[in-house]
Amino acid sequence: MWGASLLGLASSSTSAWVHYRLLNDPAYASFCDVNQTLSCTSAYASAYGSVAGIPVAVVGVVFFAFVLLVLALTGGSPASRAHGSAYVLAMSAAALLPIAYLGYASFVVLQTVCLLCVATYVAVVGLFVSAVTATRVSMSVLPERLAADVRRLVSSPAAVMSLVAFLAAAGALVWSFPAETLSAASDDTQAAAQPSGTSGLTPAQLQELEKFMNAQQRVPVMVATEGAAVVLVKFNDYMCPPCGQTFAEYKPVLARYAVEYPGKLKYVSRDYPLDPECNRLAPGGAHLASCEAAVAVRLAREKGKADAMENWLFANQPSLTPASVKEAVRTLGGVTDFDARYATTLALVKGDIEQGGQLQVQGTPTFFLNGIRLPGLRAQFLDAAIALEMKRAGVTVR
Repeated sequence: MWGASLLGLASSSTSAWVHYRLLNDPAYASFCDVNQTLSCTSAYASAYGSVAGIPVAVVGVVFFAFVLLVLALTGGSPASRAHGSAYVLAMSAAALLPIAYLGYASFVVLQTVCLLCVATYVAVVGLFVSAVTATRVSMSVLPERLAADVRRLVSSPAAVMSLVAFLAAAGALVWSFPAETLSAASDDTQAAAQPSGTSGLTPAQLQELEKFMNAQQRVPVMVATEGAAVVLVKFNDYMCPPCGQTFAEYKPVLARYAVEYPGKLKYVSRDYPLDPECNRLAPGGAHLASCEAAVAVRLAREKGKADAMENWLFANQPSLTPASVKEAVRTLGGVTDFDARYATTLALVKGDIEQGGQLQVQGTPTFFLNGIRLPGLRAQFLDAAIALEMKRAGVTVR
């Protein structure tokens, strides 16, 4: 049990450290981001990465630290150790359902493998198995035994001090993480009423962002600016979970700039489906409805239904198939000639893919802000980055 607990504490602590860096440093690249599939960042930045604003990794640190505290406090007599293993069995059994849910979200919904998360899952399962093996008392007596052990605990100054120290450390850990405001506002009108440039970043974070942007090479991205001071280009795949997340999170930011600085910011979405049917650079077997999705949005745009189509695609990512995409664009977009126009429209999609290849796009989403390649930033960092580019172009940002 000690080994599994220490493994869990080490993996969740490392996860918490990575998550903290991602929240505070726009230039940070996690060591566990190997490719599009093996990516810790995709998991941490998703809706499944936090609970009530608290990173899941922090919850893991607190959980494993508490298990170790229980093992330490019940490590005296053989009878005490037996009860301690029963407590650990109860806690690890309760943790199995959350990790099963998080594993499903990662592997099935996000289609991402977070290596640090997997290590945590293994630690919980290992803790459960070792606790089952070590437990020699009936779980039915646990409530009565717990009451007796609590009375013994409060009579021991050392035990009380250990518990107080644990609670203080747990509270400090939670408090040390900045509040996350990654979700999009419920409607764009409300979001647009909020002033831009007020990203809530600290001066140190703003300085780090500016330092990062100044160090980047600007590459030419062939987009008609139409007089805009700032151009944001996104290479997008409608079956890519981080693409859907940034679609939702960035929408309020883009809406605010559209209201406050009309015509100064241009946002362009380029198609880069990770589907070998239309993208020779895509891995085999990945996102096999992405080409159809890209065509569907283009055809729906002609009917003024692109927003509705995009919303539907991102909301139904896990279950998308070529057939479901065709049916959705027919019912939502009023497109009745999808098959007849598929080949000619797909050629336009391939034009975007060709541009992405020239820009060395290797995954989605990939963003270019006035030619600066950006990682998948939190919405606050994107807001501040746009404001910096506005000022650089001579636009007065309030």
